[in-house]
Amino acid sequence: MPLFGKKRSAQINTPPAVEDVPAQDFTLKISYSAKCSQSVRIKAGPSAVARLARMLDGYLKGEPELVEPYPVELGRAAPFIVRMPDAAEWLTYHRKRLPVTRHALVVLEGVDAIDLAFDTFVGGLLDGELDTSGYPEYNTIVGGVASHWDEMTGDMIVRAVVGWGGKGARGDTERNASRILAGLFGNIAGDHHALGVVSVERPVTGTKADGLVCAHCGFNSGHVRAFYCPKCGMRMTRG
Repeated sequence: MPLFGKKRSAQINTPPAVEDVPAQDFTLKISYSAKCSQSVRIKAGPSAVARLARMLDGYLKGEPELVEPYPVELGRAAPFIVRMPDAAEWLTYHRKRLPVTRHALVVLEGVDAIDLAFDTFVGGLLDGELDTSGYPEYNTIVGGVASHWDEMTGDMIVRAVVGWGGKGARGDTERNASRILAGLFGNIAGDHHALGVVSVERPVTGTKADGLVCAHCGFNSGHVRAFYCPKCGMRMTRG
C-alpha cells in the first residue's frame, strides 16, 4: 500500500554530452561567370542593328530581345541591391523585359561582360530550360551579341558574349558555353559586312551635361567626341 505523506526523491537523468551531432548542412552559393569573344568590325548601314539578331541563328532558343544603351540619366543603373537607388532605377527600366533577358542582364552586367552605358545587347536563352515562371534554370546559358559604334569611323564593333551561374552549375556548363561562344563568333565574323577582327578600347562615357544629343533619335551620347550615335548609328549633328 502507498505511504501517504512520504516524499519520494526525484532523480533527473542528464543525457551524456556529445561532441558530434548528426546534422544536415545547407549552403547557398551564388556566382556568375561569363565569356566574351574578340571584337569584329562591321561596316555600318541602315540594317546594322537588325543584323545583330541574325548572328544568333542556330544557337538562340526562342525569340531575341534588343536592349539598347541606357539614357545618360540612368547611366548608374545596376542590378545590385546593395546600391538601392541604382537597383531601383534598373528594375524600373527593365520591368517589361522578358524574364530570361532580365536574368541575362543580371549575369552579364554583374560580371562587367557588357556595359549598357554604351553597349547594345541582343540575346536570350542559348542552352538549358526555363522554369514555369519563364526564368532560366540554374544550369542554363544565356547571352548573345553586344555591340557599340566606333566614334571615329562609324563602324559597328560586335562581340559574342555568354554567361551562366546563379545557385549552381553543371560540370559541362563552361564547356558548352565555350562551344556556343565559338559558334556565335563564327556567325559574327561571317557577316558579309565584316571587316575583320579588331582590338578596341571600351568607350569612355561622360555626363549628360557634356554630351551631344542625336538629332535623329534624341539619344544623349554622353560625351562631346562622339561622331556617331551609340543608339541609332547616325552621324551626330554638331552646332
